[in-house]
Amino acid sequence: GTDANKGDRIFSAMLRRLTRIHVRSIEQIVDVDSDDMYDWPWLFAVAVGDWELSDSEVAHLRNYFDRGGFLMVDDFHGEREWRDFAEGIARIVPKSHFVELQADDPIFHTAYDINELYQVSGLNILSGMPYERGGVVPHWRGVVDEKGRIQVAIDFNMDVGDSWEWADYPPYPEKLSSLGMRMGVNYVMYAMSH
Repeated sequence: GTDANKGDRIFSAMLRRLTRIHVRSIEQIVDVDSDDMYDWPWLFAVAVGDWELSDSEVAHLRNYFDRGGFLMVDDFHGEREWRDFAEGIARIVPKSHFVELQADDPIFHTAYDINELYQVSGLNILSGMPYERGGVVPHWRGVVDEKGRIQVAIDFNMDVGDSWEWADYPPYPEKLSSLGMRMGVNYVMYAMSH
């Protein structure tokens, strides 16, 4: 339930408003152990630094990526959570490799030209903490396939979901919400066009 349902609904509304993609107004919670997952070309997962995947879930996710699926992961922080996430990816896509994404990567220029990347903090920024759980340095990473296509967009040491969830909350910085929305739109457009 992290960042759901409000964050999902605000982001869906932004996708409908800012693109020509037909987007449902209500989010769809997806069980990665179900074939229903294959009905969705783009998935969003949070707190993946704590995921514990069964063998069946690993097989479903591997098949999802083999079919061209795209996953955006967010809201995980610190080295322990990175390690646990990376171990899960190694099980799903054994030959995968991570890349550090730069502002000139195509994923940041599909709908919006994002030329400046800065940490998208969660709501905790209102108490003066721009980072969580030791995740001081933000990273934009990707898992790429053998053709160089990003299969997983990774927002590490950030909380983009909070930037959607709190977009209508005046104390939350508009600059962060704006970047989070543009990143999300770009990720969806990339997933649909690459």
